[in-house]
Amino acid sequence: MAYKKQLSISILALLISGCAVTSQPIDRQASLQRAEQDMVLMFKDQEPLPGPLTLHQAMARAVKYNLEARLKLMEEAMAERQLDLANFDLLPRITAQAGYVGRSNVSASSSESIETGTQSLEPSTSQEQHRQVADLNMVWNVLDFGVGYLSAKQQADQRLIMQERRRKVLHTITQDVRSAYWQAVAAERLLQQIDQLLARVAQARQDSSRLQQQKLGDMVQNLSYQRSLIEATRRLEEQRRALSLAKTRLAALINLPLDSNFTLADTGHYEVPEVAVPLHQLEQDALASRPELREQDYQSRISATETRKAMLRLLPGLEFSAGGHYDSNDFLSNNSWADYGVKITWNLFNVLSGPAAIKAAKAGEQVATAKRQAMSMAVLAQLYVANANFNEARRQFATSQELAGLDEQIVIQLRNRHQAQAIGELELIQGELNNLQAKLRRDLAYADLRNAYAQLFVSAGADLLPETLPDASIDTLAQALATGEQQWQQGI
Repeated sequence: MAYKKQLSISILALLISGCAVTSQPIDRQASLQRAEQDMVLMFKDQEPLPGPLTLHQAMARAVKYNLEARLKLMEEAMAERQLDLANFDLLPRITAQAGYVGRSNVSASSSESIETGTQSLEPSTSQEQHRQVADLNMVWNVLDFGVGYLSAKQQADQRLIMQERRRKVLHTITQDVRSAYWQAVAAERLLQQIDQLLARVAQARQDSSRLQQQKLGDMVQNLSYQRSLIEATRRLEEQRRALSLAKTRLAALINLPLDSNFTLADTGHYEVPEVAVPLHQLEQDALASRPELREQDYQSRISATETRKAMLRLLPGLEFSAGGHYDSNDFLSNNSWADYGVKITWNLFNVLSGPAAIKAAKAGEQVATAKRQAMSMAVLAQLYVANANFNEARRQFATSQELAGLDEQIVIQLRNRHQAQAIGELELIQGELNNLQAKLRRDLAYADLRNAYAQLFVSAGADLLPETLPDASIDTLAQALATGEQQWQQGI
């Protein structure tokens, strides 16, 4: 017996271990294949660049191809499908079943007298030992329909929340593209000049080193000259490093391969934008149009609907039912029949928990209201900060532009003096370096100005894109974005 018991335990342990779930690590080759597929899918079916990239074309490509924007679009589509699914909860419950029923012996019974306790009927059956059955039932509860209707309205509000979140993502992406674009324009303007100046500094360093090796001139003066050239090289390399990443950041935002070689459309003009909308109107627009506040509006509506659901669950439910049935039992007079009924259902535990559920739902409404009010104050603060940043950026650009103009005149004079051999190479290089830095500060200040101008309208919840477009091509999106910005400038 002990041997059989040990054998049984061993077999049981073997069966349990055989049913254990294990997970195998992903093979590196599979990861490499997945990486190759992702590289293809990330840039698949994108319109090619027709020429120099304009600002609004870059923004259009970000709206259409940016992966984060695609994700929000998919989330919105998923919310739409969930709303469609919630609408099915409003329909009656319909169940259908069919099958075969059998038992090992005959279903028989007899009767017993409750007065004498003797058997009054010999065992008999009214059911076949093997039979086929089928049922089709429909149940519709009015209370469940009401709760399902309110839940569908909540899901519809969730879909609208996804739309507002997508608006927020589009605002953020277009702002990031705008900032990266103007920085990349500054990079294209100045990188070539930086490279040319670096080449001249390198040549001057070689000349100075040759004089030092030949021991010509004052040694300390030569070393100080070389040190000044090295310091100029370091400053130029720092500027070049900061500018060289601008196009890479822009390519990532508009979902281009990071090694793409593209050029930017640069008019060479510095147009200073003006705000044609009064600040008090921007305040009203911000409180009415910001995606975050509109999302809170929908959240408040969802919380209010939750309160109505809690109150509705306190009521009894009216349930209608109907069904069709079939049974192959030959003892039945009618093998197929239909039934129907009406009944009232009432979950008494809902009556006990209902007041607490209503209080919790109303507390949710109060929290949503308080959160919206706190967010409204934050939105107004962002608007005023954006307005202050715009005014400050405009002043800084004017100062930087004036300084760049003066440095340009200084360089012209230094070049004339260098040609007349009145000054040395180092003094000219330092003057050109100062001019280059002044140009860089001017272009970056202009990028900040354009960014601060758009941030002011984004803080007010203004959209560049209309609600509908004839198609989703890059040209159509770019034209719509340009039109939207023109309307900003016109105070619309």
